Amino acid sequence: MYQSILRKSHFLGTKIKSLRKRNNLTLEDLSIRCIQVDSSSAPSVSYLSMIENGKRVPSEELVNAISQIFQKDKKWFYDESLEDDAIDPTPISNAVKGMPLEPGFLFSENLLQSAIPELLAQTGTTGRQFAHLLIRAHQESNQNRFPDIERAAETIGQKQFPLSLDNILLITKKLGMEIRWFNMTSFKDKGDADKPLNTLVRSFFDAPNIVYLNEELKKVPARLKFDLANHIGHMVMHGGDGARAHQVSGGRTSGRRHEADSPNMDAKDVLFAWRDFECSYFASALLCPKTAFRQFLAKHAYSINIGDKIDLTTTLIMRRMSSVSSYPHWHYFDAYPPGNLRAVYRGNGIPMPWGNMTMLSDPCQHWAVFRMLDTKDPQPSAQISILITDQEKKLYCCQSIRSKDAAGNPHVLCTGIDLGPALQAQGIDTNSTINLIEEQCNKNNGAGHIPDNIKLQLVSISKILNIGWIAEGTKREAIIICSRSSSCPRKRHCLGTSPKPKLISQIDKIRESLTI
Repeated sequence: MYQSILRKSHFLGTKIKSLRKRNNLTLEDLSIRCIQVDSSSAPSVSYLSMIENGKRVPSEELVNAISQIFQKDKKWFYDESLEDDAIDPTPISNAVKGMPLEPGFLFSENLLQSAIPELLAQTGTTGRQFAHLLIRAHQESNQNRFPDIERAAETIGQKQFPLSLDNILLITKKLGMEIRWFNMTSFKDKGDADKPLNTLVRSFFDAPNIVYLNEELKKVPARLKFDLANHIGHMVMHGGDGARAHQVSGGRTSGRRHEADSPNMDAKDVLFAWRDFECSYFASALLCPKTAFRQFLAKHAYSINIGDKIDLTTTLIMRRMSSVSSYPHWHYFDAYPPGNLRAVYRGNGIPMPWGNMTMLSDPCQHWAVFRMLDTKDPQPSAQISILITDQEKKLYCCQSIRSKDAAGNPHVLCTGIDLGPALQAQGIDTNSTINLIEEQCNKNNGAGHIPDNIKLQLVSISKILNIGWIAEGTKREAIIICSRSSSCPRKRHCLGTSPKPKLISQIDKIRESLTI
């Protein structure tokens, strides 16, 4: 009898551990999810560890809770069989990857140091733009995880969540920072945009310890908290040396020195852009410490408009999700009309719908951010999308929301995930799923209802990942999107014109004539 109990506990523990790791959950994450389902039977982290190691047998109630979390039949846990990949499956990564370029010697450090400034000057790319491109690549290669900055922020904030404005002001006082207020309303400034935008100077820092804050920030405590946290980051990480950009909403993007007028490469622009990223990441980690914020997101099923509850901006909530989520396959866009990206993150490798250096003439109008730019609806909107390229098909879900920045300019925030790895982790054939949805979309010129069996799969994924807006997306039509409208993959081209046939090169014509 004792051996039977040991055997049962071994298989139960192995299966629970497999599911937890497959879904990138820590023991603490799973404990929190169990509390949400059934607080009376929820285990502690140490007890869960003993269950996974076969030292304890979970109660019937706990197995019920775990089966709900991972959307498995309860009988599966008691079946004494293991799948081939049951233990510690290799994580799937869809992050943007670089390609090897040959001959490699041309990309040596010395040659790049000489060639890059010339390249930027000839293409009209500023140092700030180039720096943001490098920073984005750095973010994506690290899947937006920067533990050193996290630790620095958590040391200062002591992992307290939420932090009130009074808490933040107390931290500035302890660091010896002096706050001075100025009164300045927004003004029109063209900056990097085609048309003038409302521009608001929110705050700036003077060495060694003076923070200047615009009185306008008092109207929205969430923005005031972020700017203060941002400058605390500069004080902590850079000793308040003052070498950083002023904080601006609107016409001129952040990371640009206010005294820099040259459009050419400027080393200080690169430094300022990097520091702006560092301080922004620090502010996010200070206001939303990883563990506590992950628990907060789990409690609210990753709702994007929960910031009002704790005086945090929607922008901060959405950008921070990708850093703390146990699921790594995220993307994030912050879009200004008519098509300018102020922030981009693509930890799931999604192509960019349009450029943030120059406008593209043919962006696909079916991306969620474009659709939201053309509406006035202030409510969040979820969308299931199939992205088709020559190489592959991907299935995404995103949620977008219209907002206004501190200067009053409308913009659209969009966060989303690649559903493929989540489907794969549950043993679902992703290609088959995508093909069935695409078939329905093609019947209705690119947008169609999701088949009921696929809808059940996606609702199940929504529950496993605990991201509520995936289930919301299944209630609407799925939409085919592409990276450029000129290469529209729909059977009926979305611009109403048929795609041009591919031209045969002169070399191919010569080959063809010689083989006849």
